[in-house]
Amino acid sequence: MPSARLLVLFGSQTGTAQDVSERLGREARRRQLSCRVQALDSYPVVNLINEPLVIFVCATTGQGDPPDNMKSFWRFIFRRSLPSTALCQMDFAVLGLGDSSYTKFNFIAKKLHRRLLQLGGSALLPVCLGDDQHELGWPSKFTLQFLKDTPSLDPEELCVARTDPQGPPSELQPFLAPMVSNQRVTGPSHFQDVRLIEFDVSDSGISFAAGDVVLIQPENMASHVQQFCQALGLDPEQHFTLQPREPGVACPARLPQPCSMRRLVSQYLDIASVPRRSFFELLACLSPHELEREKLREFSSAQGQEELCEYCTRPRRTVLEVLCDFPHTAAAVPPDYLLDLVPLIRPRAFSIASSLRAHPSRLQILVAVVQYRTRLREPRRGLCSSWLASLDPAQGPVRVPLWVRSGGLTFPKMPDVPVIMVGPGTGVAPFRAAIQERVAQGETGNVLFFGCRRRDQDFYWEAEWKQLQARGCLTLVTAFSREQEQKMYVQHRLRALGPLVWELLDGRATPSTCQPMCVTLC
Repeated sequence: MPSARLLVLFGSQTGTAQDVSERLGREARRRQLSCRVQALDSYPVVNLINEPLVIFVCATTGQGDPPDNMKSFWRFIFRRSLPSTALCQMDFAVLGLGDSSYTKFNFIAKKLHRRLLQLGGSALLPVCLGDDQHELGWPSKFTLQFLKDTPSLDPEELCVARTDPQGPPSELQPFLAPMVSNQRVTGPSHFQDVRLIEFDVSDSGISFAAGDVVLIQPENMASHVQQFCQALGLDPEQHFTLQPREPGVACPARLPQPCSMRRLVSQYLDIASVPRRSFFELLACLSPHELEREKLREFSSAQGQEELCEYCTRPRRTVLEVLCDFPHTAAAVPPDYLLDLVPLIRPRAFSIASSLRAHPSRLQILVAVVQYRTRLREPRRGLCSSWLASLDPAQGPVRVPLWVRSGGLTFPKMPDVPVIMVGPGTGVAPFRAAIQERVAQGETGNVLFFGCRRRDQDFYWEAEWKQLQARGCLTLVTAFSREQEQKMYVQHRLRALGPLVWELLDGRATPSTCQPMCVTLC
């Protein structure tokens, strides 16, 4: 008799819904259920009519928006042309992951549950609403087949990212962009290292407009990769091929076959992330050491969540650091479980800070290097920003995998519409792109409110703004919060100068009578 077939589909923005879905998949396999786990947009939605049992795990982003990896599914499932009996063969359950401190708490899960009922689906239970505010052994997904000999054609050379992609670059096929420059733009005594980084996107097929974002796929530090391999007893130079255990389960699309262990750990496994509860749950199942196993089980239990928060979440302890704290367990982790245990590195998004009109074939970003202290000895560092800051094109060629997508900021399509922009700190980056674009089109109705700490330390693009002012292309209002006894922030300047801005844009206008205008904040 064939085992029951379960499909778990998730819509995840930060990885939480994916993590929960993977846990559901492991639990199903432990109970001898055939189970597939997929992102909603990677699943052929027309096949839903053939699925007997589906669990939907959905997060809600922004102001009631679906996550990026379920937007295509969302548009399809709400087509008016779909018949009311389309899903009459399907039993389903919907699990929403949200935060009750937001107005549209679990909006996507609630709306999806109603829509599935409208299409004839049979709900196994009422919609389940997870709340982030609440206090409260199985087979691996893949097997690693190790190769006795190193491949004659080095798979490192067969990188999924290409320097000449066919079609626009994407997450599955990023463009390996040469880094042109990596310049610190804050003063030497400033508390934060901020970088202006420029890439060459010639012949990439990349195009972008003001407000768009670039996504960058970072890597782990070489020292952390070595430490991880030592803790788990892995040979960094060992090559393997990856095989899914369940039919219909795809291998990670960006992972080359065959692949070296060094490449897997450096470019795919997010060993610098803060582990979730499910990490400790699985690690406990894999642990041969009684004392370590007992502590791991405590961390993964409902009663142990406050202690887990104190140990891991609050101090931002990483996957690598936890494994080093449980050495007997780490040394016993089978390589087959690496992709179940450690999440994949997610791309990071940065606002594009330049215009192709002003800088042809170039793409610039402004990156604040994340570093802060907790009670742990080592400072916490942002994976992507620290990796980018470490790259020096002056020492040799550097290529960074990236691609572009539309951002949340939009600017008037008609360049003659005046725009007021409010961008303190590194939040000014997308407005620089917009101002460059608009100035290139001959538009002078640009007002920028910019705030930072000190004029001589973190006044980004000061010379450029002053040059545009001198040309009559920009009205700049600044606030330097640490240059006087009483702190002055950009919002204070807004309150004080707000009525004057309208006069700057149109001497005869008032807020109620002036021409159409765009006000954009970041």
